[in-house]
This record gives sequence, structure tokens and C-alpha cells, in this order.
Amino acid sequence: MADKTVTLTIQGIEVTVPAGTLLVDAAKQAGIYIPVFCYHPKLEPVGMCRMCLVEIGRPKKDRQSGELMTDESGEPIIEFGPKLETSCTTPVGEGWVVRTSSERALQGQKQIVEYLLTSHPLDCPVCDKGGECPLQELTMDFGSGKSRFLYDEKMHLAKHVPLGDLIFLDRERCIQCARCTRFQEEVVDDPVIGFEQRGRSLQIVTYSDPGFNSYFSGNTTDICPVGALTTADFRFEARPWELKQAASICPHCPVGCNLTLNTRRQPDQDGRVTIQRIMPRHNEAVNETWICDKGRFAHHFTRSPRRLSSPKIRRDNDWVDCTWEEALQVVAKAVKKAGDGLVGVAGGRASNEDLFAFKKLVDGLGGKALLADSMGGGDWVQKVGVGPGTNLRDLGQGDAILVVASDLHEEAPVWWLRVKQACDRGADLVLVNPRATRLDKFASTRIGCEFGEAPSVVSALSDGMASPEGVPGRLKSAAKKLAAAEHLVVFYGQEGLPAAGSQALAEASAALLINSGHVGSPNNGLIPVWPHNNTQGGWDMGLKPTTKGLASALDGAKAIYLMASDPVGDDPKLAEQLKAAPFVVVQDLFMTETAREADVVLPAQAFAERAGTYTTGERRVQRSYMTLPPLGEARPDWLIVSQIGKQAGVSFEAGSVVSLFAEVAASIPAYGDLTYQSLAEFKIEWPPVGGDDLYFGGTSYSNRQGLGIQLDHVQKVGKAPKVTWTQTAHAPADQQLLLVPVERLLDRGTTVVPSDMLANRLQARHIEVNPKDAVRLGLQDGAEAVIEMNGSVHKIDVVLRDSVPEGSALLPRSIGVPAVEPKLAKIQPVREKQTE
Repeated sequence: MADKTVTLTIQGIEVTVPAGTLLVDAAKQAGIYIPVFCYHPKLEPVGMCRMCLVEIGRPKKDRQSGELMTDESGEPIIEFGPKLETSCTTPVGEGWVVRTSSERALQGQKQIVEYLLTSHPLDCPVCDKGGECPLQELTMDFGSGKSRFLYDEKMHLAKHVPLGDLIFLDRERCIQCARCTRFQEEVVDDPVIGFEQRGRSLQIVTYSDPGFNSYFSGNTTDICPVGALTTADFRFEARPWELKQAASICPHCPVGCNLTLNTRRQPDQDGRVTIQRIMPRHNEAVNETWICDKGRFAHHFTRSPRRLSSPKIRRDNDWVDCTWEEALQVVAKAVKKAGDGLVGVAGGRASNEDLFAFKKLVDGLGGKALLADSMGGGDWVQKVGVGPGTNLRDLGQGDAILVVASDLHEEAPVWWLRVKQACDRGADLVLVNPRATRLDKFASTRIGCEFGEAPSVVSALSDGMASPEGVPGRLKSAAKKLAAAEHLVVFYGQEGLPAAGSQALAEASAALLINSGHVGSPNNGLIPVWPHNNTQGGWDMGLKPTTKGLASALDGAKAIYLMASDPVGDDPKLAEQLKAAPFVVVQDLFMTETAREADVVLPAQAFAERAGTYTTGERRVQRSYMTLPPLGEARPDWLIVSQIGKQAGVSFEAGSVVSLFAEVAASIPAYGDLTYQSLAEFKIEWPPVGGDDLYFGGTSYSNRQGLGIQLDHVQKVGKAPKVTWTQTAHAPADQQLLLVPVERLLDRGTTVVPSDMLANRLQARHIEVNPKDAVRLGLQDGAEAVIEMNGSVHKIDVVLRDSVPEGSALLPRSIGVPAVEPKLAKIQPVREKQTE
């Protein structure tokens, strides 16, 4: 049955919208202008600012019969209220007549602007919001031109108040619309800022330590309708009209958030064009209008002075700069000579074009091409991953979400946000995880398990859908809930699992989806929480990780070619294998630990310096555009690979990134219908943001460069896989714990550390231990411990957390201690030397 609709007249235009639509939204959808400040289409309405005042006329009804009253001509009698009403808090009514710009409405709106300006500073020429400020625009439209209030009576409050190290507050500019505090409380469940004092002394304060401690803090600067909130890296740096804009895709995680990069030639960077700020780009199916703070602030690596800017070759154990011609000749000769002894290893942050070219080159020489990311299951994502029409925003009552072996808040924050919002709409959330995460409070069912046990638990859930016999009681209700869901989406990760275990978890998750019939239709399927932004693209281009570990794969290699990956940084023991190899070439942004062991190092361009496509964990192929000129002599990865291939006798279409993608489409069936033109297609989405709608949706950018295209499934699903995973027994002995690598959003990776804005938020070297284990091992909170693992010894700080399962310790990745998969480790307190 179709949803009920309501027809009314707004400013002389007949409008039909779904029942329950707020009047301000109905007007916006009809292209009718109603000014707002406190209202935002993604927030609950509060009617605080009163800027959206309108006249509302309702059909008059007989008080006794309740029937509509009509005039002599038979038309309903419209009765206007004695007062103006806020259109942002009023749902539409049948037959209403609304006046948005009548004399009374305009007078009310002008009074609100005049009132706001009584306490607002006149600093537009130096305000960071100048040029994209709703208050400026609405003052021009509704301001009286001359104030009836005395300038000397303006409130003077503190300016440039740090709410944290990333966000600054100008208290004089704040108009108390509460958009920021409501966003933090309603949308992202981080109520770390709020109001203090009353009346004209009302001001925003932070309640957290460190200040404004939220992964989504930067979004408040986008939706702030004045210049009260600004980011630390943009304030006083540039004016909006000085900036150029280009569409991009976030390079940090598998969500694939749509970005707009604002650039300008910067005097303090020797006149180089640099990224001044990163803003969200509207895409309702991917990131709506939000991005996390890593995506917003961790872009400074692109202008880091440590970037590689020219090819380098090792001579007499020293690095010397060389020409591209010399470097390419040396590399081409070495990889051609290696032939089937060539091992290529590429990382999941390279683009589809890069990875396709890399695979063509290595295959063409008879070598073996591998994906550096160790997480498995990309083949099952191709079969039962979510497909066309999927949008997490559609999930709600009657639907279910299963999250396994993943901490979404740390690994993919915007997915965490969207899952949380689905739960707010009534979706059932089932969690399978050994430890507590930020999703626990939204889950309808939480299934605890041991680290490494997740594949077995998901297999049991799948079995419970067919027959509850023999299934543990704690799983029966969850299995029934998942089976009965109209739509089911499964997120799986790799926490607590070796590479083979993540492959088994993908198989178990695929079996659950197949057995319950949740495949092949929108809003059903598998979503991998990959470690990088284009790991799925790597699988699609034909690369796979090795389940036996890179050490085994590199053993005996005659030449090793590494692109966009730093395996030595994760496992220093691999350095010995690189030293033993006859030839090693590394292609990267920085002189990484892996690059230090190479014979030739080739400088690659950063994501913002070249065009390319990336495939999200939701199997959406998206296009990124060139924004910055390349640094020094750096070249795009695909071009470097093709130039090596040309000299080594392996040629493929690589005249441009567009022509190379055309070869991708011709070679890979799932990509067959895609072109750069189709990936650039867009449509206007609700709510409108950017452009002329700054006052309505905020300063996020509208999307006119492409919404991306979700891939269809590459083949028929067939039978559900049989999972043969057997959990490795972990029996910690005295002084031992199971050391489990875990992801942290703000780690110390090579694309994060150079971003000085995040320095105070980066994870320090530490392990997290259960207090009971700490007592057993003699460890103390904040004290140092010694870890003995894989033949190496590390000193590290101890942090005690009740949420850590007994017998285990959590070790954040990329903080300076190598951690690839769970390992038993000996952990002892540091013993201070005794003095006589």
C-alpha cells in the first residue's frame, strides 16, 4: 500500500508530500525558500532560533461535527493563526495554506536576524566562515540595514577557545543554535560538548578529556551556520573564494567516503599547491554528509618534506638520486631476468588501475603477484557481497545486521555510524566478538566467544537457521532473528584471526547468508571490513594474499617488487629475506622500513596527485580526480609499472588512466559496463547540501562528480561453502598472554604520522591487559612491560582495561611493535636495577 500523502499550498504553489513531512522540508522539496539556522535535515527539529517563522492557515472545521466549513463558492474556509509558527517543527497538514514571505512572516524573520546580530561581532572580513556564511547571506536577505540596538551593549566573550586540539570556538560568534551539540548527541552518540551558563552568557564547553574527544568532531564545523567553530588546520589560512575544489575518495578505510579537496597555492610551502582543507562530499549511499576526523585531518602527508620526490638507487650501500631512465632500465632488466622467480607484493591502498597494471606485469613475466593485506574472503565478497541498490540508510525495523570480529568504530567509523543509525530505526544488531566495543550498547544480541572462535560461532548460527537441534541455547534466538529478517547484512573483520581464519570467517558468513536466502538482492549480503581503502579492488584485479604468510612467499625469490606496501614495518623479520633476495625494488611515498632494504626506490604520487578508481567494501566503484600537481618527479603507480613493462617486454594499454581502466572493464566481467563517464554520473539527492543551500544542509559539498556504481555479482552463488576451520588452541602459561593485534583509527601509520594536527591524538606504544591478568603477571597500570615474541623483545607501556578478555592482551597495530596475527607472548614487568 502506498504511503499516505498530504497536499497543501505553500506560497501559492500546490505541494504533495508524504504525511509527516516537516513544513520546512516540504517547502525545500518544492524549491520554496524558508530561512533556517538551528534546523538541519539530519537532526531532530527543536525550533530554537525561530528563523523559519511562517504564517499557517488551516481549513476551518465545525466544532460540533468536525466537518470542513466552506464559503459561498464551496471552497474551504482557511483560518490563519494569531501568531507566526516555526516551520521546522510543524508537520504538514491536508489543505493548509502557508505564507512564507508575507509581510508578517518577513517581519518576524527580520526581527530574528536583528536579534542575533545584537550579540554577534562585526568581524566578517576576518571570519573563516566569510564567503560561505548563512548568517551573512540571511542578513543580506532579511537584515534591517540599521540596528536599533547600541553597539556598546554587545556581549564580549572569549575568542579562539580550543575545545580540543582540532576544533576552536569563537564564543562571540556562536548563535546558540545547538546544531553542534545535537549532532554529537543524536547522530554520533558522543555528547562531549554542551551548553553552560544561561541567557546571553550561554556558551559551548567540552566535557571530555582530552577536549572534544570524538572521531566525528570536524563535522560540527560543517553544520555550524556561523564562524563559531573552525578546524585547527584551516582557521586563518585561506578564504573560501580563494580555493579550488576537486572530488576525491578517502584513502584511509574501506568505506570510501566521498571528499572534496580544497586547494590553494601556499606561500609557506614555497608556492606549492597544497590541500587547505578536506570537506565531505554528499553521497547518501556511502557517507551521507559526514566524514571521520582521520579522513578530514590525515591529509598532511601529501605535503610532508619526507616524501620521496626522485628515484633512488643503492650504490656502495649508500642511496643516491638517479634519473627515471636509469632506474627503469635497472628494474626492467632485473625483473625480466627473474622471470618466474619474480614475486610482486602490492598493497590495498593502490588504485584499481595500479593493481591491474601490476598484476599484468608480474603475470607477463611469469612471476607471482600477491596482495599485501593478509585478510581473506574477497572471493566470497564477489559472490555474496552486497550489490546494486544497497544503501545502509534503508535498514530499519524488520532488518538485521551481524557484525563479527570487528571493531567498526575504530576500523570504519562511518560504517559504525550507519549501523548505529539503523539500530536507531529499529534494526536488530547481533554482535559476535570476544571483547566489548562501542556497538555493544546498540546490539539486541551479543555473543561472546574466544579469540579465533568467530568462524565456528557463525557456522553454528548458520546451522541453527536450518535446525535448532544441537545448537547452543545462546545462539538459537540470534539464528532465528537473523533468518527471519527481511534484509540481512553481515560485516566481518579479522580481529583475533590469522589469515586462514579470516578466510574461514568469510566462508562461514557466506554460508549463513546463502542458507537464509539473503543474497542477490539489495540490502542483503557480505561487507568485509578491509584494512585498506581498496583491498576489494585488489581481489577484483586478481591479486590475493597468501595464507602461509609473506615470509614463505618471498623465500627463494630471485627478485621482489613491492608497491604501496610496507611489510617490514609490520614484521621486521622480513628484512632478512629482503636482504637475501638478489634484487628488491620498492615503489612508495616514503622511505619506509621496507624501502630501506631495497636496491631501487621509485617515488609514487599520492592519492590527491593522480586520478584513479577505488572499490569500497560495499563493492561500489568510485572515481577520484587529480587535485594536486605531483611532488617533484613522482609518478602514478600504474604509469611506473607500465613503463617497466614496456622495457621488460610486457606491454598493455596504458597511455592514460582512462584507457587503462577501459582495459580493466574489458578484462574483468564485473567491471564490464563501467567507464569513467558512467562513474561521473550523478543525481540531486535529498537533503540538498552545498552551493545555494549552505544554510540548509551545511558547507559540505554537493556531489556533481559521480556517485559511483555498485558491482553486480560475478557469478551464481551456488551451494553454501563448508567451513573446515579448527580453532588453534591457546593455553597461556605462566607469564604468557595471547597477544591480539587490533586496529585503532588514529595509529602511527605512514599516512597519519606526518599529519601534525593529529599528533596529540595518536596512540602511544601500549598494550591493554585485563586487571586480573595484571595481578597474576605483576603488571601495573602505566608501568612498562617487556614483551618477548617471535624471538624479539620490546618494551611497552601497560594500560589496564576491564573490557579485555582474561588471558589475552590487545596490541594496537602500527604503533611501533610488529603484530601481524595473534601470538602467544611472554609478558613481564620491567624490573628496575637494584642499587647497593
